[in-house]
Amino acid sequence: MSMRRYFIILTLALAFSGSESALAEASRPNFLIIYTDDHGYGDVSTYGAADVRTPNIDSLAADGMLFTTMRANCTVCSPSRAALLTGRNQDRVGVPGVIRTQPENSWGYFDPSIPTLPDELKKGGYHTAIVGKWHLGLESPNTPNERGFDHFHGFLGDMMDSYMSHLRHGNNYMRLNGDVIEPEGHATELFTQWASDYIKSRSGKKDEPFLLYLAYNAPHFPIEPPADWLAKVKARAPEMEEKRATNVAFVEHLDHHIGEVLKSLDESGLRESTLVIFTADNGGSLPHGQNNDPWRDGKQSHYDGGLRVPFMARWPGHISPGSKSDYAGQVFDLFPTFLELAGATATDPAALDAVSLVSVLKGETDTSSRDLYFVRREGGKAYGGKNYEALIRGEWKLMQNDPYSPLELYNLKNDPGETTNLATKAPKVFNELSAALTARIQRGGSTPWQKP
Repeated sequence: MSMRRYFIILTLALAFSGSESALAEASRPNFLIIYTDDHGYGDVSTYGAADVRTPNIDSLAADGMLFTTMRANCTVCSPSRAALLTGRNQDRVGVPGVIRTQPENSWGYFDPSIPTLPDELKKGGYHTAIVGKWHLGLESPNTPNERGFDHFHGFLGDMMDSYMSHLRHGNNYMRLNGDVIEPEGHATELFTQWASDYIKSRSGKKDEPFLLYLAYNAPHFPIEPPADWLAKVKARAPEMEEKRATNVAFVEHLDHHIGEVLKSLDESGLRESTLVIFTADNGGSLPHGQNNDPWRDGKQSHYDGGLRVPFMARWPGHISPGSKSDYAGQVFDLFPTFLELAGATATDPAALDAVSLVSVLKGETDTSSRDLYFVRREGGKAYGGKNYEALIRGEWKLMQNDPYSPLELYNLKNDPGETTNLATKAPKVFNELSAALTARIQRGGSTPWQKP
């Protein structure tokens, strides 16, 4: 081979290698998680709801993949968020219950030693941001900027006393990074604007992909839609009960603003390069007119109305439009999914309880199975500061809804409405799941859940 031909081949090989590397780099998506609060499975119209209209949320399913069997990690806020951000069961990161503004009624402390999703993605060159509700700590070391987020624009606390005042028990927890702010307007609209501003700021920065965790407070009570949105619902459905109409208007107002966020991706040229996930932290609150049909019960309950949540994924060119999956996973499976797509590795992969959804997103049949574990700790007379748990293995579900009631057993395949308790009729299954649940409780008990 002549020296000239050798150098030509070498140059082409290097060029090809460089372009291949660039392609791999370019293929790493941005990540946008749209995470709503107390959003029932039956309050998204693509799942069959007849009285609520959510065209923008529905569009994510039409343009991507609709999941029918995803469950939140907990029946309430903080534990679900802790699991999502760590890929571990919530009791293993110190958050079996809700972190509240009053220490005497707070049932978790987010373990500062556990790497978070933004921590792991930052190691891979991602810029990380949270807009909206945090609910995993009010002070150092558990503020968003200390737990992996480069940018925080939102609310440190749990629920708001009002979507217009943004206070909780009279305290202002609105922040721009570490600064106290006093924005004016409806919280849903504020979070939408801040998220859109962030997305626009990332336009043209292909060398630094981003994670945006957009955590709305809505539709968590107090149910406060703007008056014009409620008027529209009442005009089209004057027979609708007031409580339900108010919630429908609240959800539709939220859906409209999710549409504004999606529009900002389009306008910034980021639609094709962004994996968008829509989901929620737990099922809807039945006393507030929310809908979890066709599942039994709602928020705080281990029946599926409290656990099944809307879940859809859109990534143009990578996820087939209009596809559907009945894979039975949990929302925290996003943690290893994002790391895999980002080409990143968890600090301690063996410590993760979550599993990647990448093969599911590709449309491949996933036949793997694992136990799904749920736990919540709560105070008051009904709970006494104790845990109650649930465990799903295949078609079987073992559960209780308070620490003092006997365990119940359901066959979800034959009885999806969870109407017939088989605890005394399937003793072998009951004993096997009870042993598995005991082991989970022991494992979770090794992590403190109160501030040291």
